[in-house]
Amino acid sequence: MHGRPNLSVTRKAEETLLERSKGADLVWLLGQPHLGDYLDFVKGKAIGGADQDPRKLADEWRLANDVYAELETSEAGYADETRRRPVGGALKPLVRRLEQNPWFRDSFDNLPYAVERVEIDRLVASQIHVERAFTKPFLARLAAMSEEELFDFCLPVDRPHPPVTVTRLSGDRYIFTSPSTDFRSHSPRVLRTDEIPNITSSGPISAFVGIAVGFGSNFLSAVRSDSRICLQNGYHRTYALRCAGLKYAYCVVEDVTRKDELKLTADDAVTEDPEFYFASKRPPLIKDFFDRRLAKRMRIKPMQNHVEVEIKVRSSIATDWN
Repeated sequence: MHGRPNLSVTRKAEETLLERSKGADLVWLLGQPHLGDYLDFVKGKAIGGADQDPRKLADEWRLANDVYAELETSEAGYADETRRRPVGGALKPLVRRLEQNPWFRDSFDNLPYAVERVEIDRLVASQIHVERAFTKPFLARLAAMSEEELFDFCLPVDRPHPPVTVTRLSGDRYIFTSPSTDFRSHSPRVLRTDEIPNITSSGPISAFVGIAVGFGSNFLSAVRSDSRICLQNGYHRTYALRCAGLKYAYCVVEDVTRKDELKLTADDAVTEDPEFYFASKRPPLIKDFFDRRLAKRMRIKPMQNHVEVEIKVRSSIATDWN
């Protein structure tokens, strides 16, 4: 999987996007915050969700919540025993190649980190749903992959990108659309004229202001506090690995020791309630997606992710007068 993206993987990814355009199979962890979010999601996004009885939905959520209360006793401290192994030997060149990648350097530039093999089942889950369609293209191949291929699967430097469409809504408004859940805007940049050559205009150009729209670095990554590891990115790949019977995933693990560091790398759910994920007796775990008492499968409506960009320009004259 070095160099150019694997064409068979590309075709399977395209098939996945086509399937997702017709709707998608979702696995949702019941019993986790917040009940209102679950009810709203089923009503608005699940196929036939508007016709389901909210009281019955609340009952099934409550039953799962009771299971978690039992797990706080039977599996107390389970998340604190995550097994992890350093990456070495023949894979060290892959780690060096990864660390030289500009996307990697920009993503992991402010906290201590390690590239490790981490135990999947004990990873804390802050994301409470995954789409099963994303795992299907890889299941037949995962069990037969070499360790080098598994490393590239978890921490891809080269990968195919989902399609993106651009629509001009009005003179100053544009909307970018993609089926990828990883679709996003990037930070604005001021660009020099030599960075964008061959641009024509009605006069000399001094600089450009650009807003990039695209995807995240998409490396499988997690945050560690003490002995507990919370998965941040790569839920679908982790789910696929577990479906294929694999017990470990290659992961970039960042270490945090205080809340201010957590804000640099963790998602909103974790930064808003870090004690729930890092201090509770039994937080939600990746293995819970495979527990029928906790995980519910549902069919959801086709969804697209949008990024809308509006350009506003104001000109004025400033003087030194008071």
